[in-house]
Amino acid sequence: MAIERRTADLPRTGNGHRVALVMSGGGARGAYEAGVLRYLLDDLPHRLGRPVRFDIVTGTSVGAIHACYVAATIGQPAAGLRLAEIWRSLEVSGVYELGAADLVTVPLRLLGLAGGRKHPPEPGIPERLAGLLDPRPLERLVRERIPWTELRRHIDVGAIDAVAVAATEIGSGKSIVWVDNREGVVRRWARDPFVIARPARLEPGHALASAAIPFLFPALKIDDGYFCDGGLRLNTPLAPALRLGADRLLIVGLQHHPTPEEETRLAPQREASYNSLAFLGGKVLNALLLDHVDYDVDRLRLVNAILDTGVRVYGPGFLPRINETIEALRGTPYKVVHNLYLRPSRDPGVVATECLEHHRGPEGLRERVSHAVVRYAVQGVVAEADLLSYLFFDRCYAEHLMDLGWADAEAHGDELVEFFAEG
Repeated sequence: MAIERRTADLPRTGNGHRVALVMSGGGARGAYEAGVLRYLLDDLPHRLGRPVRFDIVTGTSVGAIHACYVAATIGQPAAGLRLAEIWRSLEVSGVYELGAADLVTVPLRLLGLAGGRKHPPEPGIPERLAGLLDPRPLERLVRERIPWTELRRHIDVGAIDAVAVAATEIGSGKSIVWVDNREGVVRRWARDPFVIARPARLEPGHALASAAIPFLFPALKIDDGYFCDGGLRLNTPLAPALRLGADRLLIVGLQHHPTPEEETRLAPQREASYNSLAFLGGKVLNALLLDHVDYDVDRLRLVNAILDTGVRVYGPGFLPRINETIEALRGTPYKVVHNLYLRPSRDPGVVATECLEHHRGPEGLRERVSHAVVRYAVQGVVAEADLLSYLFFDRCYAEHLMDLGWADAEAHGDELVEFFAEG
């Protein structure tokens, strides 16, 4: 009961504004998000003088797992530290169930010569279509280390208004956004035939389906269909957060923006890696899962600029007048949305390469097989191992990315205080 009173009585942030935390996806790159969350949940409250509250939490891929964790632990002390401990516990051989037989089957699956397999349901985890890798240990970690009953209770008592996670429905190719709120219905949603909202009581399977990188991880069966990574169409779910009523977005991305100096230094190394399948595979994943994050944020800021200009030129009646037409067309009105976008100040692909160079030698057979798969993810790559950065569930890599995430968030501490405090 003590926890219920503490979380249910959390003040609404921003003097009545509806604040959303939006998290994107990228496999093992999610350790960066964990570092940002450690600052937001454990350190920022000391500067604010109160706990941080998010009215809406949305996520895609690994961001969906983190969204569920945040909703389940909101207002609890040291929640960020406990999340960091989960990431520190990860080892490649403990995330992927790989054995001697996989030395044969993994290449066959890469060539499309192995038949499709299904994994039967486990407690809390639905039936799965087999991927290249078998991350059942990671699935069990998600099931056991996130307090799912607390997530349910926090929604029921109003400690958080809504949690939404996105996945891609394989059968239709559409983005499905599962929305968990106290009402059990989604009242406001734009008329978008490719992004469908479905009420749901979130469970481990929803988060894991959102995080199932195509081809690499198993697709999960939810209700009557199979689902994989939501980032294929909707990596950073800005639209769901806005459609659920948010007027402030705190966005955590996982793609580094290189400086001109970094681009110049990396150009010859990228050219040397051009014929590497691992290099090209990493770039394809970047395009699928990360690149449109910046596009979404830029589009949001462009709309903000247009609305601000309209109000300055035509007066305060500008927005209500255009919304008379806009609401009829798309179901939701336009509004100026204050936003803050945090992203890595270093390239996670470069960090992954550095960590692999210092990775300790494998000991047992299972460790050797897992290490061989990881080594394949950098075969022929000279500098930035993007593919490895998605797959390298390793303590060293996680530690470096979490430290980077914490430091980047701390560097934006003044902006974060303003984001949560201003009216």
